[in-house]
Amino acid sequence: MSRLDGKTALVTGATGGIGEAIATRFVEEGSSVMLVDRSPEKLDATAGRLAGSGNMATCVADVTDEAAVADAVAATVESFGGLDILVAAAGIQGLASPVEAQTVENFEEVLRTNVIGVWLSMKHSIEAMKQRGGGSIIGLSSMAGVIGFMGFSPYVASKHAVYGLVKTAALEYGELGIRINAIGPGPIDNRMMEDAAEQMAPGNAAAMRAGIEQMVPLKRYGTNEEVANLALFLASDESSYCNGAIYLMDGGYTAA
Repeated sequence: MSRLDGKTALVTGATGGIGEAIATRFVEEGSSVMLVDRSPEKLDATAGRLAGSGNMATCVADVTDEAAVADAVAATVESFGGLDILVAAAGIQGLASPVEAQTVENFEEVLRTNVIGVWLSMKHSIEAMKQRGGGSIIGLSSMAGVIGFMGFSPYVASKHAVYGLVKTAALEYGELGIRINAIGPGPIDNRMMEDAAEQMAPGNAAAMRAGIEQMVPLKRYGTNEEVANLALFLASDESSYCNGAIYLMDGGYTAA
């Protein structure tokens, strides 16, 4: 028996490296999965890569648009009969610059996607989970949700906020059997981290990566698949007493 047999998951940001890896892992473990993203073209590409691997559907939605998020949840329930798991993985990092050089436009864009988007995804998933007698909600935070990181104040603020949302919602809905946790990835080998390294060291991203790797006790970047394995645990009944926490997977970066 697979670990998510009979369950239905909604994954936002499903075309990103982490989102697609999570969706892939869930399908492999028997879950029906609704892939949600704002780009129809990227959704089609992701769905094509997952085709034939399990039961899935797609829904185009921008997580900052409340009506679109509500429609995505409704489409999930209509397609699969209910909702057991939400992975709110949609997120952006924004532009890097010191606090005094940040713009209102950049700050607001990051907060809308990374905070409002996670909140709306939670808000509209909870009623469907009540109908199932419980569920698991996983918000994508970051190691930047517990520490600072120079140059990325909007992103860091947003990821701290995700953890705050998770802790609050866990208190509010735990008695209904809805468990709410966050994952806090560190340096992960994907496009977002490549872009961050390029912003921090324009034209010298490889050297920036090497420097970051030396700060990680495991001396390497993590993988999207490793994040997906943790998401699988938190989505499954194996984590039945896990609630209101952030699960860091940063190779020990924040252990110092």
